[in-house]
Formats: sequence, structure tokens, C-alpha cells
Amino acid sequence: MSQANSQAHSPANISHSYFCPCPRGLEAALAEEIGEIALHSKTLKVHNQVPGGVHCSGQLTDAYLLNLHSRIASRVLMRMAHAGYLNENDIYDLTLAQPWEDWFGVDHTIRVDVTAVKSPVKSLEFITLKIKDAICDRFRDQFGKRPSVDTGAPDMRIVGFLDARNFTLYLDTSGEALFKRGWRDETGDAPLRENLAAGLLRVSGWKPGMTLFDPMCGSGTILAEAAQMLAGIPAGARRRFAFEKFHDFDSAQWLAIKTGFKPNPLPTTPTIFGSDISGDMIAIARDNLRNAGIMFELPLKQIEAQEVKPPREAIDLPEGAPAGIMLTNPPYGERIGVRGDSTVPADDMAAAFYSAFSTTLKQRFAGWQVFLFTADLGLPKLLRLKEARKTPFFNGALECRLFRFDMVAGFNRREEAKPKPV
Repeated sequence: MSQANSQAHSPANISHSYFCPCPRGLEAALAEEIGEIALHSKTLKVHNQVPGGVHCSGQLTDAYLLNLHSRIASRVLMRMAHAGYLNENDIYDLTLAQPWEDWFGVDHTIRVDVTAVKSPVKSLEFITLKIKDAICDRFRDQFGKRPSVDTGAPDMRIVGFLDARNFTLYLDTSGEALFKRGWRDETGDAPLRENLAAGLLRVSGWKPGMTLFDPMCGSGTILAEAAQMLAGIPAGARRRFAFEKFHDFDSAQWLAIKTGFKPNPLPTTPTIFGSDISGDMIAIARDNLRNAGIMFELPLKQIEAQEVKPPREAIDLPEGAPAGIMLTNPPYGERIGVRGDSTVPADDMAAAFYSAFSTTLKQRFAGWQVFLFTADLGLPKLLRLKEARKTPFFNGALECRLFRFDMVAGFNRREEAKPKPV
């Protein structure tokens, strides 16, 4: 077995290795975002992207920065150890050797999670148990007591990752997943996760100041993420993190980081707009925006998506810029027909909806870029539009696409792609 590469607790100026997982498909967007966050740090470095996340390194305060400002990462995991393994006992021994007591106490509760890719081990549940036993045994050997397990709301989360040959052990600096921003009270039936919404905004090319419209806004996740970006409100401004419970947590440094980024001036003219067929969802979206700290006007309207019009005329657009960006996550099944006829089959209702929505896009949104995020890979066919780009993503385990349609009059219809020779 190879020699373990482990990191003991250390002074604040020691560099640590971090792994920031994210929704699959957003790795490049996350690497770009971490690069922007690193502009505010002399020690944060971006390394490589791998399927499902980005490796980076920096001091402990860089973990504070990442947790506060990353809109796309799911967590910020600090690497404790990395080594080859042959069996479960190797994993137990490596875990037992780590100085957990330097980071948290016996009175903190713990949870262990393990994932694997092409690992030969037979049971991840058994590996999880071995890691938990090793941590508890180390505390019992030193203090005569062991931490308790709390799978619901633990103080500390320990994460193990196995591939075919190597085992990596992480201490989670985030606590609850970072998509839980701390502002959401209510959701729709299938809300888009906040970090996925933020990633879609980045991939779409939207930037604060550009016109954004979500005509099927649901509980307002895309709108809230965009509005916080426009206002300069950090993603983690309204929540707490696991690192605040670490031994030697530097509360003064954390306060300086939290107060070191000033909000942007409030916009005088609305640029972000939303609508939905459901009045209840509009009310929920308004509540969520208020809870997210949005203090400026963000017009919301109850209207069917196939009836919408562009919310504002484009003003002083740079050359080549779209008149506006429409970004939405179309609902599935029943929500399309909130006011529909319950006797009409769902497939027929969806076909009729998308046919009407397509006509609206062609007739009213010339010059716009339209982005539809969906698990329905046949959506362009339903719309009778040819996509300009399709980007694969995973929403959890669900394979999805972000389809981009450039609404240039006369050139986006499948059936009108080429004139027939006379």
C-alpha cells in the first residue's frame, strides 16, 4: 500500500487541498467561478476539473471565501488524507491515523458518507461503518468518550471517496449542502436547486444588467439567484457553515470576509422579470425574493407562458448582444395545464402548449436568446425549432439538456431551414 498523504491541523498559513463537488455538467462553470473568487485571495489556486467537481487549494480562510461566495459548488471538502488501499482494514487504519481531535471535539455529532467509482469493495455501507468506527475509536482512545452519530443535522460531516485503487478522506467545511442558501421557505413541486440555477445563468451568458425573463418561474429560484448576483449579495450570506464549529475558528477573520464585500447600488430600472401560470407560485416567488434580501423591484406577473410578451424594449445594447435572455425550466405534466381540461391526455396538452409557446417565441421574441432547461430531450421537436446549442447536464441522476434557441426571424424553423428548388 502507498504511503498516505495526510494533512494535520496546522497554522492558518498552511495550504490545504479542497474538492468542490457540483452538479455534473457545471465543472467548467465552477472552475471559472472559483477563478473569480481567487482574485480576492493571494493563496486560493484552481487546479483541475474532474467529472462532478473541481480541485483547488488554499488556506483555511479560502474555505471561508468559497463557502460564502460560490453559487455553483455543492460543498467545500477539505482533504484529510489520500492513499492507496487493498481492503477495508486499510481504510480503517488511514482514518484512525488522522488528527480529528484537532478539528472538532468529542461532543460534536458526526455523519459519514461514502461514494465510489469502480471500487472493488463489496459494501459501501460497511466502509461507512469502518470510517465511523475509526473516528470513534480514536476519540475513545484519547478521551475515553466517542462522538455521537447524527445523520439528520450533524455538526461534522466526513466524506470518503474510493476509486479502483485510491481512497480519499475529506472533512466537510460547509455543513448543509451549499444550494441551501438559507432564504427558501416554500417551493413548488420540483424546485430547481439554487446552485444548478446559478450555473445555468452563467452558462447562458447572462450578466447583471442584461434583460432576463423567466416565463415559467415557479418558486423563483432562477430569479432569486440572478437578483442576488445583481445586488452583490453573496450566496452564503444568510446561512451558517460547519467550519464555524471547528476548533480555533477565526471568528474575526470570518467577520472581515463577510463584511469585506459591499452590496451593489440598487438598480433604478427593472432588468429581471418573471411570470407563471399559477398565482400561488407567484406569491411564493415574491416571498422567496424578499427572504433572499432583494430590496428592489422585480416585476412578476400571473400569465400563461404562451401569452407572454417581451417585458421591456432593449436599450443601448452592445453590438451582437441579444435583445434579452429567456431562461426557464419548463414544468412537467400537470403544471402546464393548471387551467387546462383534465380530460385531455398530458401528452396532447404538452404538444398543444409547446406549439403555442413556439409561435409566441417566433412572433414576439426576435433577437432574444431562449434557454430551456429540461429532461425532455425531444423538446426542440415539440417546439418545431432547431437548437443553436445543447449542453448536457444532470439534475441529480436525471439527464437533462440546456437548449439554446436564437430567435432570428425566418431562420429558426426546422421546416424552413432551406428553400426547395423550383
